[in-house]
Amino acid sequence: MTTTQKIRVAVNGYGVIGKRVADAVAMQPDMVLAGVCDVAADWRPRMAEAKGYALYGAGPDHVSAMRAAGLEVAGTLEDMLARADIVVDCTPKKVAAANVEAYRRRGIRFIVQGGEKHAVTDHSFVAEASFAGAVGRDSTRVVSCNTTSIVRTLTALKRAGLLVRARGTLLRRATDPWESHLGGIMNTLVPEREIPSHQGPDAQSVDPSLDVVTMAVKVPQTLAHLHYWSVEMTRAATRDEVLAAFGASTRIALIRMDDGLDALNAVKEMMADLGRPHDNLYEVALWQDMLSVRGNELFYAYMVDNQAIVIPETIDAIRAMTGLAADAAASMALTDTALGIGHLAKL
Repeated sequence: MTTTQKIRVAVNGYGVIGKRVADAVAMQPDMVLAGVCDVAADWRPRMAEAKGYALYGAGPDHVSAMRAAGLEVAGTLEDMLARADIVVDCTPKKVAAANVEAYRRRGIRFIVQGGEKHAVTDHSFVAEASFAGAVGRDSTRVVSCNTTSIVRTLTALKRAGLLVRARGTLLRRATDPWESHLGGIMNTLVPEREIPSHQGPDAQSVDPSLDVVTMAVKVPQTLAHLHYWSVEMTRAATRDEVLAAFGASTRIALIRMDDGLDALNAVKEMMADLGRPHDNLYEVALWQDMLSVRGNELFYAYMVDNQAIVIPETIDAIRAMTGLAADAAASMALTDTALGIGHLAKL
């Protein structure tokens, strides 16, 4: 592969994550979208068609149904894979598990999302923590939205030499906004029955050195997740030192309640005003005026956009696996520029 050759990326599954990955790939200077594949024949693939994306059906029956619905379909999943260098699987986890075997038989590189287990690829990805381990790999797993936020923030503290152990409570949105009419919870809270909840051990699949425990509860809203963290630091530190550690990451946005960003909906509204596609908040939005330090104890809270935070990580994973970037910093700089990440720090 020459340095000027673009990597051809296929996206299998055009749902909440898949459509965002496809849009992000199309915005990168060193990638081209080979196509998107799905099983639906409703409004969702019509959006891909309207954007000029090559559309594929998972199998012959899906292709027939799509064409019967008036969609222009280029072929099946196998046809799409034949035109790609790497595939990002954004299908539901039971579907993805079956697809992995097909990818391996074909010998195509693949990325799965956080709904899959670490054992599926034996590598879990967050750009700032595990980029090097993904270089040249045939597969990796981009971890979940919550796990991504945990690894980003704790890695920032770790790099500053401040991290001993972390304990977090996660208030999790009940369902995705677009399907809130189909399910979710109302007028109740649903605690996850196990402590630690799965996000802590999942973060350790990216960085085994992290001493992290999480607890989680589902809450009756769909905008985003909210995290509260208590961290033991290596020493007494000032607020300014901690804020500088977080501010060193472009993927952590320091926001202020004093600016009117005092709730999840306000932050999402600002994303819309910034012109972000789908109102995407790619960064961890951490409230700097809420952050508190008491000796070597640190307390803070932040917001996680469950639909958007993994998108830049997926783009960086593509570069790591295909050799488009030598290191995390080089890849992240390209991704951040293409997606407009870093603008919040200038507001």
